[in-house]
Amino acid sequence: MRTIIDLPDEQAKALTEWCKVEKISKAEAVRRALASMLANQQQSGREKAFGAWQKKRLDSRTFVENLREEWER
Repeated sequence: MRTIIDLPDEQAKALTEWCKVEKISKAEAVRRALASMLANQQQSGREKAFGAWQKKRLDSRTFVENLREEWER
């Protein structure tokens, strides 16, 4: 897929310099940045879910048994 983006002058200059140092194209730099952002987003979703039930007053054994009873109905 091709796309066009507008960058502020400061970001465009920084991108150009960084690409020279890394010896990569601007397109490759944008692909890497997007991949990194998506990976971080996925990770933060897992972190939000971890411990989500911590404050609930549930006995895990009873909860699982109730679920299993639903399956047997």
